[in-house]
Amino acid sequence: MNHSTRTKPPIWFWIISVIALIWNLMGVMAYLGQAYMSDADLSALPEAEQALYTNVPAWATAAFAIGVFGGALGCLLLLLRKKWAKSLFIISLIGVLIQTSYNLFVSDALDVYGTIGLIMPIIILIIALYLIMFSNKSIAKGWIS
Repeated sequence: MNHSTRTKPPIWFWIISVIALIWNLMGVMAYLGQAYMSDADLSALPEAEQALYTNVPAWATAAFAIGVFGGALGCLLLLLRKKWAKSLFIISLIGVLIQTSYNLFVSDALDVYGTIGLIMPIIILIIALYLIMFSNKSIAKGWIS
């Protein structure tokens, strides 16, 4: 198949793309909530959580931003049927891997949050990997170009 020829994607392509966009926009909101947390909001948290938020290095915050904004932009490109979505999903995955490594191996997030501190990063990682596979399939099927 000529990859420059676009074919009409099935309805489930649109459903997955919209759900993925909503998921990634929730990530953007989480990032903005963390990056712009007021002193009052921070002081309302338990001490252990306050320490987590105040000790995040700039590179981990940048990885968080890259992960969520890359994923959201990738989803927008999916909806616009552009194959650049795959590149943004790969960039997003790199951000997710760096942030997850920080949260699991450098910070005290597991001690503070317990099991949920492990479950959520795994879900995020699985979705990031899935979106790369989904964009690959979309390119192969000619749904995006």
